[in-house]
Amino acid sequence: MAADKTLARSGLYFDELNKIRVLEPEVAQQTTELRDECRGFVDKINDFHELADHFMGVADRLRDAVEKEKLSALGARNMLKSISKQREAQQLQLQALIGEKKLELERLRIQHDSLQQTEAEQQEFIEQFITQK
Repeated sequence: MAADKTLARSGLYFDELNKIRVLEPEVAQQTTELRDECRGFVDKINDFHELADHFMGVADRLRDAVEKEKLSALGARNMLKSISKQREAQQLQLQALIGEKKLELERLRIQHDSLQQTEAEQQEFIEQFITQK
């Protein structure tokens, strides 16, 4: 023990395996504990980086999927507007055609009335002609 104290004064120590050390056993123990804690911390940081990288990958894939769906929705909305405009144009065309057909119907009705009147006049003329004979 006296040798241990003499060596300790000169900065040399014996560890639990009776090896000569430059550090005090207590400081060596604290250093070992700090090293182990640092390794644990580094492992946790590495795990965190892996988890963050995975999260970023998932977020990127979701962003791409959302962007794709957004573009798809815009395309569908534009197509719906286009179909709506086509229907409006078609409706206007059909209304114009209905207007034309109504005018033609009125013209044909007037022509029919005129022809009926002409037929009645001719029938009357024929009856007068037959009765005069």
